[in-house]
Amino acid sequence: MPDHPIHDWPLPYEERLAERLPSAIDLVVIHCTELPDLPTAREYGERIRHADSRTGNSGHYYIDRDGRTLRFVGDLRVAHHTFRFNPRSIGIELVNIGRYPDWNDSRHQAMTEPYTAAQIGSLLGLLKHLRHEYPSLRWIAGHDALDRRTEPASDNPDLLLPRRIDPGPMFPWSQVLAGSDLERWPEPDDI
Repeated sequence: MPDHPIHDWPLPYEERLAERLPSAIDLVVIHCTELPDLPTAREYGERIRHADSRTGNSGHYYIDRDGRTLRFVGDLRVAHHTFRFNPRSIGIELVNIGRYPDWNDSRHQAMTEPYTAAQIGSLLGLLKHLRHEYPSLRWIAGHDALDRRTEPASDNPDLLLPRRIDPGPMFPWSQVLAGSDLERWPEPDDI
């Protein structure tokens, strides 16, 4: 078990998500909820968005600003959190306002809320736990490094914006890499 408790709060459709073997997990993806609070993130995760499987979009773990860690989806289920990388990854969502509610407005792309010390401490504890549970776990990436698709800005359709910029510039990558025993996913320029 990690140094801090994990509170299980499974999504209603968790059992409909595809299963996978522990050896398939080699990547952790760090997300920012870009929502005001945990209840809003929960409501968003419960929405059915995939008609064929009657499931929604969600990370596996959510870490609130006070460091409380909740598991919405079990590790051996494939959650819908990162385009193309779901079968091999565990998604960790940090509660943070991000660009809410103007995600697609080109005039509101700054992410200025710092992550709390409690969140980062809980994240490091969770990463240590996951590393112990899954020997194949090697990589860590931000959502922005894996989903590089663009979409038209809501205020100017001629302007294309990145769909994902989380966890954003306030995320303490050096601290997390030093404390996680994981390698950062290579940036496209490094490949």
